[in-house]
Amino acid sequence: MIGRLRGMLVAKGESGVVIEVGGVGYEVNVTPRDLTSLPGLGEEVVLHTHLAVREDNMALYGFDGQASRDMFRILLGASGVGPALAMAILATMRPADLRQAVATDDVAALVAAPGIGKRKAEKLILDLRPKLGSMVVGMASSSEVARVREALESLGYLPVEVRAALEEISLDGTVEEMVRSALKVMGRNKGLSGA
Repeated sequence: MIGRLRGMLVAKGESGVVIEVGGVGYEVNVTPRDLTSLPGLGEEVVLHTHLAVREDNMALYGFDGQASRDMFRILLGASGVGPALAMAILATMRPADLRQAVATDDVAALVAAPGIGKRKAEKLILDLRPKLGSMVVGMASSSEVARVREALESLGYLPVEVRAALEEISLDGTVEEMVRSALKVMGRNKGLSGA
């Protein structure tokens, strides 16, 4: 399994990129949101990946954070969800938003993803609820998350770094606790990308 790629970004397309690692170019499918957050061509990039192996092909799917990749894998475990639909869902909502939608039975949020109608959204919520649990209790409000985002950006972190860190941390503490958790995640991610 290829779980992470670090290398030079050599090409960008509508739905994917090519990352050169050790002289080998890996084609990686990414969401439009991740595509816009990637650095320019010729720069180093780190993506958390999932290798989907089927009878007729193999494909790599890449994500800017481990939380997004983990959510992709959870989505693949749901009935009737393949890689294309999982990517479409993650293109329209972040992992925390998806957890929130499942916990609150927000069918409308899921219907916003291409390829999902009302029935499919209801079935998806039923399939995902046991896997995601009820995450709504104790979850930080959007204003608290905004304060965490502002604090981290005022420390000089890029919005893309802040977003990736917020996807990985638990959003159930105080603003100060969430800032500390995010700083730990960003420090760990910097260490990984600098290794």
